[in-house]
Order: sequence, then structure tokens, then C-alpha cells
Amino acid sequence: MWNTILLTIAIVALAFVLLGIKVIFVKGGRFPNSHIGANKEMKKRGISCALSTDSIDRNKKGLADLLKEK
Repeated sequence: MWNTILLTIAIVALAFVLLGIKVIFVKGGRFPNSHIGANKEMKKRGISCALSTDSIDRNKKGLADLLKEK
């Protein structure tokens, strides 16, 4: 049982090091930005993050708001 637990801990630690090799060993290294808003191809197609789209939609004035202003 202890062999399995130690093996599991070793595999998880190895995976952590291998996934973060650039962050850990490169000066100024960071994880790549995988956010939709930072993707050039998505920007070309006019696709943005759901949170950004929701925020923009909430700030738009609706028909009722425009009629109240007049």
C-alpha cells in the first residue's frame, strides 16, 4: 500500500515539474495565456470571452432606457 502511495506522489510531482518547466527554470518564465481574448484567430472572427461579452451587454442601454431619456 505504501509503495502505491509513494509511486503516486512521485508521478504527480514529476508531472508538476514537467508541466511547469518553463515557469520554474526560465528566468521570467510564465505559463502561456490561453484566455480567449488573447487569441489572435478568435479576435479575427469577432469572438470574445463570455465575461467580456456579458459586461458589454450589461452596459448597453435597452429600448426601455432609451425611451425614458426622451
